[in-house]
Amino acid sequence: MSEYKVSKGYRDFRKYVNAGLVTLCELSSEPYKVIRAQDGALIDEEGKRLHDFLAGWGTQGLGHLNSAVRQALRDYLDTEIPAFFTSAVSPMAGLLAAKLCERTKHYDHCWFASGGSEVVEAALKLARAATKRTRILSLRGAYHGCTMGSLALMEPGPFKDAFGPHLPEVQALPWGCIDSLKAALSNKDVAAIFVESVQIEGGVRWLTSEYVEALGRLTDEMGTVLVADEIQTGFGRMGYFLHSETWPRRPDIVVMGKTLGGGYMPLSAMVTKSELFARAYSHPLDVESHNSTFSGNSLACVAGMAALDLLTDELLEGARDKGAFFLDCLKREIGDHEFVKEIRSEGLLFGIELVNPEHPYYSFEYLGLEDMKAVSALGFLLTHRLFKDGYLVNVCGHRWDVLRIHPALDVTREQLEDFARCCRRQLDHLLSLT
Repeated sequence: MSEYKVSKGYRDFRKYVNAGLVTLCELSSEPYKVIRAQDGALIDEEGKRLHDFLAGWGTQGLGHLNSAVRQALRDYLDTEIPAFFTSAVSPMAGLLAAKLCERTKHYDHCWFASGGSEVVEAALKLARAATKRTRILSLRGAYHGCTMGSLALMEPGPFKDAFGPHLPEVQALPWGCIDSLKAALSNKDVAAIFVESVQIEGGVRWLTSEYVEALGRLTDEMGTVLVADEIQTGFGRMGYFLHSETWPRRPDIVVMGKTLGGGYMPLSAMVTKSELFARAYSHPLDVESHNSTFSGNSLACVAGMAALDLLTDELLEGARDKGAFFLDCLKREIGDHEFVKEIRSEGLLFGIELVNPEHPYYSFEYLGLEDMKAVSALGFLLTHRLFKDGYLVNVCGHRWDVLRIHPALDVTREQLEDFARCCRRQLDHLLSLT
């Protein structure tokens, strides 16, 4: 496909898909008109190189256009093996499931879909069917997807409010409050609790070790299914295959996605124990009662197997080492900056919490959005400035005062060090406005 065709596609997106999204990108000056990837960087229509420090919102954890995944897909397309199996019994899904379960060292059952919201829905249904209970818990600040079931778990706000009424018997607990957790589980009527080990959209914040211990112990005692949403934190992002493998009790269900598709194919997975799955889906009449046409499709599974092969122990160790190096760089460059409140990190996941300056220059009201005057615009102003330096970053979905950073696992130390310097320069520029 020619670069002209790609450029035309951007114009067609505005006309036929979502004009408002394009307008938002233009208002924020986000360089969205990318026409190719080269040596791990993105190149826009003007030839500018862009370093993606969001790793394609987590989908490109192995780097843009990973050559090994691309070759695996090419090799499969050169065979006569079907791309789709009409019985819904896909041998490619079988191979990927075996490899994935072997990698987790704990789970022995998988169900595949295309996106994270779909596997959250699968976990919701599995928990209710297996426990014969209806109550579902989540945590305030959560982001588990945008389908109707997953929306019920969502933090109130623009992602959720317009779409009510939501799934009944869903309750959001205060973040990190063990007493509230105990009270909510006390009647032994909760089917499942969904948690993110790190809430990225909620501000890149970690559950404490005390809360995680109580979560595992209490759900086990009360027969409640513990679901870990690792769609953004899994697959090496935190320096582990799954961050929840560090928990005292492994979750009953883990949902994952993003990088699992190798950066080429939409792919997500729900992993669990076969015993739990059989409690919900064992009779011949109900084995297809939760299904998806493209679950386990061949190309996605081939990409998933290639991606798993790349996620070596050396790559995970590298994520931890580079994360420690990046943290040192950020502390040195911006740790003492007037606009920086806190830097939080583990592995190659970082959150930079910013202060809320009182000066009107840093408000959305000053930018002409009076209905948003209570929200600090500093995070958006900083991303705008970093775009000029060729770095793609953004703020958290529920916390616009926190900058989220999660580059690809193959990011270089030179890029990390340069980003820290650019961050200092742009923060100093914003400070100078007053």
